Amino acid sequence: MKKITFLALCCLVFPALWAVAAELPLRRIALFSSGIAYFERSGSITPPASGQTQIILSFDASEVNDVLQSLVINDPVAVSPSVRYASENTLWLTLRGLRIDLSHSPGIAEILHGLRGAELEVAAPNLIRGRIIGVEQRFAAVPFVPGFPPPAEARLSLLTPQGIRVIPVNDIDSFRFIDEAINTDLNRALDLILDWREDGTRNLVVTLDGTASRNVTLSYVIPAPVWKVSYRLDLSGTTPFLQGWAIVDNDSDTDWEHIELSLVIGRPVSFIQNLFQPYRLFRPMLPLAIAGVAEGRLHEGGFEFALADQARAGALARGAPMVMEAERQQLWAAAPQALAAPAAAGGVVTGVVETAEGQAAGDQFLFTMPHPVTLHRRQSAMLPLVEGSVSAERTLVFSGIRASSGRTIHPEIGAELTNTSGMPLPAGAITVYDGGIFAGNALIGFFPEGDRRFITFGEELAVTGNVIPSAGRRITAASVSGGVMTISRRESRESLYVIRNASDEERRIVIEHPITPGTELAEPPTAEDRSAALYRFTRTVAAGATLNLTVREETPVYESITLMHLHPQAFLYFAANHEIPENVRSALNRAIELQRIAAEAVNRTDLLEAQRAWLISEQNRTRLNLEAVGIQSPQGQEFLSALVSLDNAIGDLNAQVNTAAAGAENARRALQAFLAALDI
Repeated sequence: MKKITFLALCCLVFPALWAVAAELPLRRIALFSSGIAYFERSGSITPPASGQTQIILSFDASEVNDVLQSLVINDPVAVSPSVRYASENTLWLTLRGLRIDLSHSPGIAEILHGLRGAELEVAAPNLIRGRIIGVEQRFAAVPFVPGFPPPAEARLSLLTPQGIRVIPVNDIDSFRFIDEAINTDLNRALDLILDWREDGTRNLVVTLDGTASRNVTLSYVIPAPVWKVSYRLDLSGTTPFLQGWAIVDNDSDTDWEHIELSLVIGRPVSFIQNLFQPYRLFRPMLPLAIAGVAEGRLHEGGFEFALADQARAGALARGAPMVMEAERQQLWAAAPQALAAPAAAGGVVTGVVETAEGQAAGDQFLFTMPHPVTLHRRQSAMLPLVEGSVSAERTLVFSGIRASSGRTIHPEIGAELTNTSGMPLPAGAITVYDGGIFAGNALIGFFPEGDRRFITFGEELAVTGNVIPSAGRRITAASVSGGVMTISRRESRESLYVIRNASDEERRIVIEHPITPGTELAEPPTAEDRSAALYRFTRTVAAGATLNLTVREETPVYESITLMHLHPQAFLYFAANHEIPENVRSALNRAIELQRIAAEAVNRTDLLEAQRAWLISEQNRTRLNLEAVGIQSPQGQEFLSALVSLDNAIGDLNAQVNTAAAGAENARRALQAFLAALDI
């Protein structure tokens, strides 16, 4: 009933839609692990004599944008197919266009006031017929109460043959409009509102032209629940056995009847554009240009986009992508499509079930159920996905990250799996069985074909371990050139892993050490395996024994030192450091000797200059005394004699200072020349 009502609405809004409606059954669904689904409807249509066939598709309002963005019509006959729908504001605009406006949910008084001039028959309780003058609010005739204004009530004014009648709206039992067009619009407005708010669905009407009977396919992409995977891994037998189940949900209002169901591994880009709601752009109001002529302006074309289009077209013409796709298809065709293996002996997982068929789909991979699937609306199902033997090796996994806080921890019980299924496996949870009983739960990420993954599902209480960290630095090389010494150091971070096996069995253990960014692995020289964030070292711990493993990471550090400005104590430190090569230390010792000679020469010069400065100060003091007592006095004669002696002494010191300064400069130049000439 709802579909017929909406079709009638569409035909009222779009009169050209009068045609025969057809249904296309749902044939195929592909569920993606990224939260979207591909739906395909197909079937045979027999057009009417008018040559127009309509297919009505109902969607939830939240799905319409995705449908408008992805809908594909495959009709071998139709020349000009069309898709029509009531846009987001169609209801509001349609209600506004009717004689009676219910677009803003008005009350009775507002409806009547909005139809001023219309002829009305009112039962209040006697029948009164007249034309609406309007509705006004009047205060009720009640006793006055201070602080409480009297209530207002709506009163309808009608022009009747007997004159104007004023009727309280609250006294109206019923009314009807004499003009049937208004009653018709009222019914239509109520139908529109009821249909729009019924369940939030929106309909798209696909119109196909052509008179020939043919098969038609419609496909689209809409949001859907993510399909999930649940694995069972049995480690009981000699050959580990894996079984995977896909969990799918039909949360729609449509039954899936005998559809082809595919489950896709991939992460395509998917986004929503609001195509359902009409957009209007703001246009500024500009003043009229009464006088003058607007100046013309040339808009240049963008050549960068043109070059990109030409390059893309050239690549397609050369056929390079097609060659890559052909090779990919050949590789996938050679891979086994499904796993089938004998049941694991003595294990919980037994039997061989018919699983999904795997195949490549471009850069993605899909599993297709071997038989049509029926899943009623609002129901979920668990379907067999993959089954067969896998390569698995038992191991313990010790996490250096968990033990980095200094506490003692137990390693995790796990297994190293190799995907020998011939197809990629999606991420999911694994329930592990061992010895015919539940052993634990594990998680696994996306598992490419041929790749290896570790899973852990418990803790080994008989084995403990901890990590002892330390740090250091050492000089690995030193060179001198052009008066600059370059020192190469290695800063190291060490982690001593101590693993104690208190059980009576030998245990294989994988130690996971976190990689320090910017470092190089120095000890052990290599790791058996590594990821983007971890080194993995595989070791064996004997029963009742303790394993010690030192992992050292080093960072190269380079330091440049200008020797001419190096402090003597620093010279002595480097010259005595046996990490520096012998020839460099010998050169540093010679530089120390030259630096000592230069320093002694400077000290001698400084001492002579200090003596000269003292004599000059004495000379100034004597000259002041001489001026004070006068040169003719006996005391003045003594000061004059002393002044002459001081002047002679200063003259001698000047010569000594000049000689010492020249010696200091020569010593400094000798040191500088020696350092500049070094190249070791």
